[in-house]
Amino acid sequence: MTTLPLPAARRGIARGGKAVYGAPLGILMLEARFPRILGDMGNGATWPFPVLFRVVRGASPERVVLNGANGLLQDFLDAAEDLVRLGAEAITTNCGFLSLFQREIAAHVGVPVATSSLMQVPWVQAMLPPGKRVGLITVSSATLTPRHLEAAGVPQDIPVVGTENGQEFFRVLIKAEKDDMDVDLAEQDILAAGRELVAKHPEVGAIVLECTNMPPYAAALQRALGLPVYDIYSMISYFHAGIRPRDFA
Repeated sequence: MTTLPLPAARRGIARGGKAVYGAPLGILMLEARFPRILGDMGNGATWPFPVLFRVVRGASPERVVLNGANGLLQDFLDAAEDLVRLGAEAITTNCGFLSLFQREIAAHVGVPVATSSLMQVPWVQAMLPPGKRVGLITVSSATLTPRHLEAAGVPQDIPVVGTENGQEFFRVLIKAEKDDMDVDLAEQDILAAGRELVAKHPEVGAIVLECTNMPPYAAALQRALGLPVYDIYSMISYFHAGIRPRDFA
């Protein structure tokens, strides 16, 4: 019996030009000290693919969420440019309130940019049956302005509930009153916001979570309300699938 030789390994031409390979998604991070549990956007183990992180110094959650990210645009542009130079082929951020910078960052870096979980709202709305609407849970309804919604293509009349009156989530993430967090209390804050949302707006047929720290609680919220829940994890999984499609060959 004749044994056929094994095919030679394919070589070809390797292309360079980047510092880091195999991690095409770059994440712009706020500067914060609270715990980033599994499921949080800032926990590297959350993602089933490699990512690049870049902390934007001075961009505290309080400054971005409560003060409209005033004076921070150039810092985010520079950080996004650093990520692209490092090897990122697409950029996202870890705060939904950064929808304000969507156009500027995309224009500056010239790669796909998805700044905010809010950008899912039009797509989710299109999937719902007539008479149903998307509802929004945000970390701070008081400072989520029409500008934030407009920048993400979200209708101005979307039903919104925030977590400002909760026991733990807002206090730890935004007010930075302590470094540790009671995860069970934080979950209760998200569930309470969800129940308030559907009680006030029974027409809500799906929920989008604005805050990138909310995905750890999305499954519990879906079980409690029996509604589809979308967050930054669902959006970035879709976003990444476009820059690295599955190769079925």
